[in-house]
Amino acid sequence: MALSSFFSERPSDLIRRSLLDIENLAREDLEWLLSRSQHHQPMQAEAVKKLNTLRGKTIVNLFFESSTRTRASFEIAAKRLDADTISISAQGSSLSKGETLVDTLNTLSAMRPDAIVMRHAASGAPHFLSRFLPTPIVNAGDGRHEHPTQALLDAITILDNKSSLDGLNVAIIGDIAHSRVARSNVHLLSKFGAKLVLCGPATMLSPNMAHLAERIRLTHNIEDAVTGADVIMMLRVQLERQNMLPFPKNEYFQFYGLGIEHLKLAKSDAIVMHPGPINRGRELSSEVADFPRSMILNQVENGVAVRMAVLERACGVS
Repeated sequence: MALSSFFSERPSDLIRRSLLDIENLAREDLEWLLSRSQHHQPMQAEAVKKLNTLRGKTIVNLFFESSTRTRASFEIAAKRLDADTISISAQGSSLSKGETLVDTLNTLSAMRPDAIVMRHAASGAPHFLSRFLPTPIVNAGDGRHEHPTQALLDAITILDNKSSLDGLNVAIIGDIAHSRVARSNVHLLSKFGAKLVLCGPATMLSPNMAHLAERIRLTHNIEDAVTGADVIMMLRVQLERQNMLPFPKNEYFQFYGLGIEHLKLAKSDAIVMHPGPINRGRELSSEVADFPRSMILNQVENGVAVRMAVLERACGVS
């Protein structure tokens, strides 16, 4: 069947099972995903990490951008649910021979996978394809747009340390303008009543970010951003998405790198987060990266539990 034949005929259940962004996801769906993720968390410490929830299901991982954490996390999540997985990159696919993305996805869809996990450099690529394909699509990061599973694992990590997201003071610092992680976190945290401060240099902090949700404040001063913070979320400088000369590493750290001295301005139990990969000496100091209240490795661990829940939802098994 031609790809175009699926246009406007995609069943509503398939649309619901896809995870394309946080912005358009209802709070009750987010609550289910967070609860289901917490259900899977204890499994990460068990000797035998295996369920048969998705036995007989096939997950296709399409990663057209470089990835270590997200790709490995989705693969491990699928295997722990006993699903079969196929991983494809742009270099190893027919895209390198001139085939279009639409034709590649149409070919894969004809093989009847149960879900497709997709990362792509073009913002909106998963959304475009979801209009046509008869397969739930999970967005593993699209351009500058969103990274929904990262926001979910960040929320779980916060809830591991705080009783609620409501009313928390969250500072997100760094390359906000180019960060899909920032956008997804803004949408999720604002749905749960957190108060957000976005901080970065003028070239990396668009004034339009203030319109993404309520209770957002913008600042270019890192001391202002971290004062009274419950959560400090640092971001990687997205050099690959910038059409300008980057800040020299030392200069960027001088004004926007997180040091131990900044933690004294935050609340005494404030936690530090970073989606990775971290650049020590640019976004944060080694002292902060290895600080007892640094949750960076906890985020990585929680990513598996979150993606298990997301894959269960995508496959209609919950």
